[in-house]
Amino acid sequence: MDYSLDQKIGQMVMVGFRGTEVHKDSPIIEAIRNGHLGGVWLTDKDSPMGETIGNIKSAQQLKKLIVDLRSAAQVPLIVSIDAEGGQVVRLKEKYGFPKTFSAFYLGQKNDLQLTYSQSRQIAEILSELGINFNFSPVLDLNRNPDNPALSLKERCYSDDPEIVWQHALKVIEAHHEKGIKCCLKHFPGHGSARHDSHVGFVDVTDTWSTDEISVYQKFIERGLADAVLTAHVFHKQFDDRYPATLSRNIITGLLREKMGFRGLVISDDMNMGAIQNNYSYEESVELAIGADVDIILQSNVSQYQPDTAQLTISIIKKLIHEGRISEERIEQSFQRIKKVKDTFR
Repeated sequence: MDYSLDQKIGQMVMVGFRGTEVHKDSPIIEAIRNGHLGGVWLTDKDSPMGETIGNIKSAQQLKKLIVDLRSAAQVPLIVSIDAEGGQVVRLKEKYGFPKTFSAFYLGQKNDLQLTYSQSRQIAEILSELGINFNFSPVLDLNRNPDNPALSLKERCYSDDPEIVWQHALKVIEAHHEKGIKCCLKHFPGHGSARHDSHVGFVDVTDTWSTDEISVYQKFIERGLADAVLTAHVFHKQFDDRYPATLSRNIITGLLREKMGFRGLVISDDMNMGAIQNNYSYEESVELAIGADVDIILQSNVSQYQPDTAQLTISIIKKLIHEGRISEERIEQSFQRIKKVKDTFR
């Protein structure tokens, strides 16, 4: 099949939206059908960016929603969710889903069979619902117990890279057995941070250590890294101007060239304070794609815009028209995205 430039551009965008059902005139359906939107991000009302009108009421409702979303797509749709376990899982008990343990709990127990069994249960639920992409596991090392985005939410398995590797491997094994793709996060490491990039600028220059990328390296070398999510952290030893998501030094130089990752790179939510408070949306999209990010993720939560997918797509088209991004650069990302989508069941 030959793909148009418009289709390739649309594949580079993933957005969140409001509502537990859609119809043929819903903005998200229009974006998938006419804008060739490549991915959706599902959440409940308790999103990382604050309370929102979410997408989840029950398993039956969610399954119907996903069928409707996928049926609008000409190219297979990435249907993604945060299902780490513990505090960060959108499929909560109150919606009829089983209880889950946090990464910290699992790391403390250090029972790999327990981690595998929970991950298998999550993966089976995702598969049954029609979700094909989980933003999990977290590879951040538990280096700061007061880290508001990670440690205080029990999202890290351990401060020991070997323990993180062992448990994250079980998560990925369980998901791959059910055909679910995983996304390693948050590169190059958010675990030592003193502040939360959901809220604003985060500098890890003085707290970060090289072993924070060692677990990523293991997954990359073994061909087990489906995708990597960038962190919005600033590290001036790598880049004295831009945070990781917008940094060519970190995404291209470190992750791709030095560490050898050839797969899918997804930005953390561009709606987060670390980006939104410091860059215009057009500037952040241009910098991220220039850094070699393949998919722009926009949760569309704190400042909801029904047309956020179309806006992002139109920005990319404008950047191409003005010669600030090349069609060759779009092709690179499209091929990485297509490689993942070609494996969807």
